[in-house]
Amino acid sequence: MAGRVQTAFAERRDGDFAITSETRALEAARAAIAPYPWTWLEQVHGAGVVVVSVPGQWAGARADGSVTTVPGAVLSVQTADCAPVLLWGTGPGSGAGPVVGAAHAGWRGLYEGVVEAVVAAMRDLGAHDIGAALGPCISPAAYEFSERDLTTMALRFGPEVVAATSGGLPALDVPAAVRSALRTTGVDDLDVSRWECTATALDAGGAPRYSSHRARQDVTRQASAIWIEP
Repeated sequence: MAGRVQTAFAERRDGDFAITSETRALEAARAAIAPYPWTWLEQVHGAGVVVVSVPGQWAGARADGSVTTVPGAVLSVQTADCAPVLLWGTGPGSGAGPVVGAAHAGWRGLYEGVVEAVVAAMRDLGAHDIGAALGPCISPAAYEFSERDLTTMALRFGPEVVAATSGGLPALDVPAAVRSALRTTGVDDLDVSRWECTATALDAGGAPRYSSHRARQDVTRQASAIWIEP
């Protein structure tokens, strides 16, 4: 349906979405999810955000977030353990279309403010009533984290991000950090129904469901995408 917001969270079986993978296979994997031009990013674990004015604009840009109001413009992020955050909001004025955004939220990007930057860019485009969805990322049970960096993240996002691994070692709760970042922008609507741990989730055959750099040193990536149907 024209104007409808669509989201997709790929799994390992959907192909390798690393931007260094073989071009033809990568293009086919993208088209199988959304047959429109993709804005994919050379992610740098920062807070840079691009505004997409035509489908496919800024493909390959060095940034970690993107926003658009343009139907048929697919916004995407590639992840293994970092958090993919997809956002949508109502556009300005009567009859206006939606505003959508995507954020690649690793711990460094979270600290730098990538989630807040995407929300701000969406609001610059007139978005209100913003909601978000968290895709697969690593769970604290599998994410040992240095005590020094954990203290830094706790000062930034609150004590709720402090956790422990399944073995009792210090860990960062990435989903809690995403929720905290959204809350500071006034966004309380976070859908976690598609969240699973990238390090431990298995498919029906017992194989890893997702790529994980931390658990298996995977160089493959899964994609998360959001777009407005033209």
